[in-house]
Amino acid sequence: MTAVHGAPGIPPLVPGGFPLVGHGPSLVGGSRRLTFMESVRAHGPIVRIKVGPRDVVVVNSPELIHKMLTSQADEFSKGLLFEKLKLFGKDALPVAEGKPHLRRRRLMQPAFHRQQIAGYVTTMRETVEPYIASWDGGASLDLKTEMQLMTQGVVMSALFSASPPREPACTILNSVDTVFRTAIKRALLPVSVLERLPTRTNRKAKAASSALRAAVAEIVAEHRAHPDAYDDIVSLLLTAQDDTGAALPDDEILSEIVALLAAGSETTAVTLAWLFHELGRNPEMERRLHEEVDSVVGGTELTVDHLVELPYTGRLVQETLRLYAPWLVTRQAISEVTLGEFTLPAGTDLIWSAYALHRDPNLYTDPLRFDPDRWLPERTQPPKGGFIPFGSGKRMCIGDTFAWTEATVITALVALKWQLTPEPGAVKALGEITTHPSQLRMVPRPRGR
Repeated sequence: MTAVHGAPGIPPLVPGGFPLVGHGPSLVGGSRRLTFMESVRAHGPIVRIKVGPRDVVVVNSPELIHKMLTSQADEFSKGLLFEKLKLFGKDALPVAEGKPHLRRRRLMQPAFHRQQIAGYVTTMRETVEPYIASWDGGASLDLKTEMQLMTQGVVMSALFSASPPREPACTILNSVDTVFRTAIKRALLPVSVLERLPTRTNRKAKAASSALRAAVAEIVAEHRAHPDAYDDIVSLLLTAQDDTGAALPDDEILSEIVALLAAGSETTAVTLAWLFHELGRNPEMERRLHEEVDSVVGGTELTVDHLVELPYTGRLVQETLRLYAPWLVTRQAISEVTLGEFTLPAGTDLIWSAYALHRDPNLYTDPLRFDPDRWLPERTQPPKGGFIPFGSGKRMCIGDTFAWTEATVITALVALKWQLTPEPGAVKALGEITTHPSQLRMVPRPRGR
């Protein structure tokens, strides 16, 4: 594949089309999406590719990505993928733009303050331990699903004071998965008119969105019925006021909670699934993890004070976030914008890939090797903008510290009780809404310390 350079200031065009869309396997070939995004990095800091009939600009340079997300953030909207994620709710924080985004972020920020998150650790532990204890030693697990149920349970208990039984929790989980799959497909479709057709996929997406809002409506109704019993994000939203002093509309409250539920569980669950997959392939790393958690936590209940004493556990989480970061994030130029030496017309669709960025050999030594010790302070670290699993700037994921803490807690709690052995079979990385394992079955075996 060779880049064809255009006139000065115009990004080059990568010929041959963009194999993410079109027909046949291109729309569902998740592993091909990842391979393509990695290959595009060889063609320069900014390149232009085809997504169906559209030209899309891929930003590869870590410096330019950093500018786009920080100093020049106001020159870009969130773009195509986030537009499709409005299936969760058109006004929710993850998809909101401009002043509405700023107001909603300020409203919800206290719930994600570091001190507040420290207080969530006990809730995280009490939520996760029953899931882990329910595993049947020697029986195969669909590990991604188990991790999704755990992280969804943590979000619901810590932020919504809710704890649904396993069957309703699975219904919520399946609905979230359906909406995410629909959003990524719609973002890659050549024409948006297909979204309005009464296809089976569109009907399933609509039903999934309705099921999510119904589940969340029950939580909101419970909070309204017993307002003095709760102090969480739902309470915060129910007592919030807009610029006119009016309460937030019910539809906005539902949208916000649904979006938090989806975004708050997806990335962390997939990260944990990949982490234990890597440990299953690296017995020495697993031994070091078990040794650390046994010496720090063994025989006691895990608390927030233990987390600073688990540096190797933290590096395992960080390395997993590097190697299996989200593969596609979008932006759109609001007006004509100059990014580096390139001039982009108003309306230009842009994408960037943390997955490809984090695997660039110019930024990381031996980038495809899972090496948690690369994050030791004495080792060379990536440049600014070279490690951004949660984005950067004012639109950086509001729950990044929550996710870091949750992933560390769950990793430690699983490691205290179980050794996870992989079942035979290839595990491929797929470009879905995040970077998913194709399938991941593991067998938990009780640890004898």
